[in-house]
Amino acid sequence: MDRLESLQAFIQVVEAGGFAAAARRMARSRSAVNKLVVALEQHLGVQLLYRSTRRVVPTETGRAFYEQCREILADLEAAELAASRSRQEPRGSLKINGPMSFGTLHLGPAVAEFAALYPSLRVQVVLEDRFVDPIAEGYDVTVRIAERGWTGKSLATVAIAPVELVLCAAPSYLERHGIPEGPMELPEHNALHYGYANTGSQWVLGGPSGEQPVAVAGNFCANNGDVLRSAAIAGLGIALLPRFLVAEAIAQGQLCPLLEAWPPRPLMLTAVYPANRHLSAKVRLFVDFLRDRFGQGFG
Repeated sequence: MDRLESLQAFIQVVEAGGFAAAARRMARSRSAVNKLVVALEQHLGVQLLYRSTRRVVPTETGRAFYEQCREILADLEAAELAASRSRQEPRGSLKINGPMSFGTLHLGPAVAEFAALYPSLRVQVVLEDRFVDPIAEGYDVTVRIAERGWTGKSLATVAIAPVELVLCAAPSYLERHGIPEGPMELPEHNALHYGYANTGSQWVLGGPSGEQPVAVAGNFCANNGDVLRSAAIAGLGIALLPRFLVAEAIAQGQLCPLLEAWPPRPLMLTAVYPANRHLSAKVRLFVDFLRDRFGQGFG
């Protein structure tokens, strides 16, 4: 049994979700990939995969073994790179997770450009706004916009660029409810919340006296910026959103910026990856690419 080839086949089956898809990735026959994984299971004496006619998923042991295999192959790639002392073209797969709105507008085109630079890489992009566990879900790099980066010994966080926020509302809403003249008037208005709950929120604004937290409440929330922008344009309330999401609507008069003398505290675009991938050529190259692409801001 070629142990390395069997490990690679197992990883591909887990990431592709089946033997046929993994076989296409590896340019091998389905039966050949299946034989490699079966040989690996027999060698280990454990079942790594649950197999059905519809899908293939790892067992609990298989999931843990999958994470270890990814680390082994990442370490092997790093060792080969160190031995050659060159930034050779990265190979293998690069699995990226990012937020929906930013991913569609900015991350997607950037990843396409990166993939064109390194055609030997197999790039997979998943866009979603929920919190993901990069390690448990097998992502090489997770891009997020948040107040702070994730911390912990198992994760590394790299700051890419600040993300400017804007308080805004539709002219129709302001005609009905008035224009807030200062931060302390915001609790009197209907706030459109980002998140999974509509029980309340705190917006942090700047100003002459420093940062000023303001508790706001409202009857509408969503975990996607595009949905909140649509709600704001429809006149449902005041939203706090990234400028890249609302710049066009403001330019067209669909939204009006508010309290510009009290700029909201910016968020940070970050790249998060398993700490043990810091020597991986593909991860390092992609993170460096993001810093070059977005380090001067975006809009």
